[in-house]
Amino acid sequence: MSPRSQFNGPARQRGAIGLMAAATLSVALVAMLLVVDTGRLYMEQRKLQRVVDNAALEAVSRGGNCLPGLTAATYAGQSAVRNGFTVDANNTLATTCGSLVTAATGLRSFTVDATQAAAVRVVGSHTLTTSFAGGVQALFSGTAVSLNTTLNATAVAAKPQPTIAQLNIRSTLATINTAQSNILNPLFAGLLGGNVNLTALGWDGLLKTDINLLSYLNQLAINLNVAAGNYTQLLNTQATVTQLIQAAATVVQLNGATADVITALGQLQVAAINAAPVKLGDILQLQTGTTAAGLDANLQLLQLVQGVIQLANSKSAVAATLPISVLGLANVTVKVKVIEPPQFSAIGDPARAKLSPLGADRIFVRTAQIRTLVSVDLTGLSGVTGLTNAVLGLVGGLTSTLNAVLSLNLVAVLNSVICIGCQQLDPKLLPTPRIDISLDAGGAKSYVTDYSCPTGTTGTKSLTAHTVTSIADLKLGTIDPTNAFSSVAEPTVTPLPLIDLGIVSCYRIIGLGSCDPSTHIQYGAGGIAIMLDTSVAQNSQDLVFSSATPFATPANLKLPPSIQSAVPTNNIVGSLSSTLAGINLIVYRPLGSNPLGAIVTGVASLISDVTSKILPVITNLLSPLLDPLLNNLLKSLGINLMDVDVGANMTCGQTGKAYLVI
Repeated sequence: MSPRSQFNGPARQRGAIGLMAAATLSVALVAMLLVVDTGRLYMEQRKLQRVVDNAALEAVSRGGNCLPGLTAATYAGQSAVRNGFTVDANNTLATTCGSLVTAATGLRSFTVDATQAAAVRVVGSHTLTTSFAGGVQALFSGTAVSLNTTLNATAVAAKPQPTIAQLNIRSTLATINTAQSNILNPLFAGLLGGNVNLTALGWDGLLKTDINLLSYLNQLAINLNVAAGNYTQLLNTQATVTQLIQAAATVVQLNGATADVITALGQLQVAAINAAPVKLGDILQLQTGTTAAGLDANLQLLQLVQGVIQLANSKSAVAATLPISVLGLANVTVKVKVIEPPQFSAIGDPARAKLSPLGADRIFVRTAQIRTLVSVDLTGLSGVTGLTNAVLGLVGGLTSTLNAVLSLNLVAVLNSVICIGCQQLDPKLLPTPRIDISLDAGGAKSYVTDYSCPTGTTGTKSLTAHTVTSIADLKLGTIDPTNAFSSVAEPTVTPLPLIDLGIVSCYRIIGLGSCDPSTHIQYGAGGIAIMLDTSVAQNSQDLVFSSATPFATPANLKLPPSIQSAVPTNNIVGSLSSTLAGINLIVYRPLGSNPLGAIVTGVASLISDVTSKILPVITNLLSPLLDPLLNNLLKSLGINLMDVDVGANMTCGQTGKAYLVI
């Protein structure tokens, strides 16, 4: 036997199996230790994750937030204790509030914002004895072995997104040309109290630019040093018109607005430097608790600017006076005042609004109430010649008849050549030639009363807005300009004298005599005046935006709104011509026991002829003058006498309770 064979023989291999068995057993023991230790870590991690999951869900479900009071953290801590997790030196629990941001890829991330409570994040940590696996890892890596290992878990819970609806009163303007800008410039200059000189391109740019409401409010919060996301406080914070316009300029500039739009906003800021401070919440309604997601909607920039300017004017005692050079109307003065500002946009949960349509959670919009006072000097108008001729023809006949009869009566009664305290007819034509016209336009309102969202693949998406239109209150006669623009009382109108058959005291001595004009008694022998005081009745209807009706589905937020017009069932104010046709002539009888009474009664047929002779002249004179003027003014202010355009958006939300999102 060779030496090699002796070395490899059975005697020399005795114990090899034992060594292999020992090595195998060691590996199995290590594997078992790893499995047990990993299982222990997994169970601890799972337990910790369950704790933070439940804590986050409870914080959201109970309406927790991170404003002073730390209710979200309190609710999360209470949940953790019930699940056997006590915060101490080895266990921590951190709660933060914020919102969710969804990227274009669909990936959601949590953004910390203590003023928001759309989502709550809970981060927990648990420190335990270092595991075997950790010790082995430290041994082979050459690092010091730590006696403790910290586990971490994170959970983000959010509320189901509620259904959000938005109503707005849309401007009836489609485009703005040079002629309209020539009216808008002095009109807005008067409302602001500064100089406004925008180009037609600038005005048209404002009309055709949208602004994101959420971005606008966030920028305004920065400018006013209000905590970001605290929109209730922001809307109730006083701001200057310049600050409100500046925030809008910053947002639209970041979104690529044209140079014409930026220039227009800059000019309006300068013009508004002396305007009264305002609160944005007076024209923009957000339902309490509306989340940031619900504010991610668009507004028309011109409507926002109009609303802010009209709000400022309503807080001021100044009425805008339009220059004659712009209107091209000689002997006509036009003053405009905002009596009540618009509520041009409202956002909220329609489910809450439906419970009480006019309560605290209402989704309610209204147009501005604009009062226009037009004063016309009739004597300076070429068309008044026909009026003069008509009145003179009547007065001439009355004067000759009355004075002739008066003279006979005096001779018969006095039978003397001496007459002291005699009465003589003293007729006056248009003693006050200025005629005033006050027009209160606006007052339309719309609010959500019902809604529905599809369930699965069935059902319709609809939003019902109850809309009430009140076209105008028209007064014509003599109006005191000092009280014409009161916000607490309507202007008072008194009849405008057309024919004043007054009487004066005279004396006559042997054919010589005179009369004292200071003794003139208005309507002493009767007369005629003109006045109109009428209100157009309200009209109510439900505008239903529904997917069951073609082209009427309420669009989602951020999309152009679905628009419907609320047209009055009775077209009462087709134009001022038809309204002015209802002017009332007031015929005054002689005063007391004036002996001229019987004489005037005898010629009453002459006075009755005034209706047919004067009214057509008044109507034909004023209507062509006022119709285009008032229509252009009101349309420039976002008001249409004939209809109200209501825009609606609605995004249906999610159902269920709070859920984990991250």
